[in-house]
Amino acid sequence: MHFCSIDELVSADHQVRVVWEAVGQMDLSAFEEAIQSRQFTAGRSANDVRVMVGLWLWAAVNNVSRGRRLEALCQRDLTFKWMCGGLSMNYHTLNDFRVGHQQALDALFTATLGRLMHAKLVTVRRISQDGVRVRASAGGKSFRRRPTLEACLAEAEAHLADLKKEQDLPENEESQGREQRRKAQAAEDRLNRVRQALSEITQVEAGRAKSHDKHKREKPAYASTTDPEARMMKMPNGGFNPAYNVQLASDPTSRAIVGVAVSNGGGDAPLSEPMREQVEKRTGQKVSEHLMDGGYLNLEAVKRATTEGVTIYAPAPESNKGRDRFARRPEDSDAIAGWRSRMNSDAGKEIYKERASTSETVNADVRTYRGLGPFSVRGIAKVTCVALWSALAYNLMHLASALT
Repeated sequence: MHFCSIDELVSADHQVRVVWEAVGQMDLSAFEEAIQSRQFTAGRSANDVRVMVGLWLWAAVNNVSRGRRLEALCQRDLTFKWMCGGLSMNYHTLNDFRVGHQQALDALFTATLGRLMHAKLVTVRRISQDGVRVRASAGGKSFRRRPTLEACLAEAEAHLADLKKEQDLPENEESQGREQRRKAQAAEDRLNRVRQALSEITQVEAGRAKSHDKHKREKPAYASTTDPEARMMKMPNGGFNPAYNVQLASDPTSRAIVGVAVSNGGGDAPLSEPMREQVEKRTGQKVSEHLMDGGYLNLEAVKRATTEGVTIYAPAPESNKGRDRFARRPEDSDAIAGWRSRMNSDAGKEIYKERASTSETVNADVRTYRGLGPFSVRGIAKVTCVALWSALAYNLMHLASALT
């Protein structure tokens, strides 16, 4: 038999203490607003939000992305047991907290970024943006065309109606058990997902109708009945899978993440301006230089950025007509001609090197070590929460000395 205090479970210089000290300095009042169990009211006391935030940050630091695994670690891993004070945790409660506070989590990310900027460790004068496509919690066979979805809708409505009729039978009125309620809830959830899939397929069809590519316009649209907001995307391995496009903006100097966004569109071209606006809104500072790869290149966006005083660094695409891609063309405006000239200069090439050395490595770190693996949640809102937890954990460990 061994006796020890909870505090002795981890050493005095362990990283988990860094996370807990940082959490202790965070304003978590926004997370507490949703708590209904208050003093002098009925109900079990809610878990301390500091513990919940600390657990999910420490989980992201250790690449833990599922509530069931986190629940188990709180029982057998000394660092997680220390974080929750030896109390038992329920995976339902953990999962609900992880994705149930998007606005509060977004505000926490902004506040943490503000502390780093106040300490003059992070600037946003120059940012580097890149995206990473992450597998969604859906299978390829869950994607169906409109006629199949309409048939699924009729089937789901009929199934739910049959369950309700069965529940209304006199012999079942007094025996409504957990199994019957579970079946009804599952049937209603299935019906809602099919309805959402039909709504999403309408958006996909509208987007394809605007495409200049005839083959793409004529291609049938699909939507998933498992995760309606997910899309089939080309992945780094060359295959196509249900996925989300997670966008991260970084400061090349400090390598801190300064912007997080999630898209279900396959292309990056429309995503540079919203990211720049987000970073400026979070920090209250002006972005002067924006580094991005060729997938974001949009000549109209380059023109607008130049008008706003933003210098774009993005590679000029090769010409299929044998023309010099850096030479000014008759149709080019001064903004486009300046961008071509800038990307051909030694100074421009040197600055653009920072994109790969920053975004590529930051994305790899977050995806490999900070819990941004295949998603176990569904929908853009929940996926965004997971991305924010990963970005917070990355910034915390990368710049721990400034946050503690």
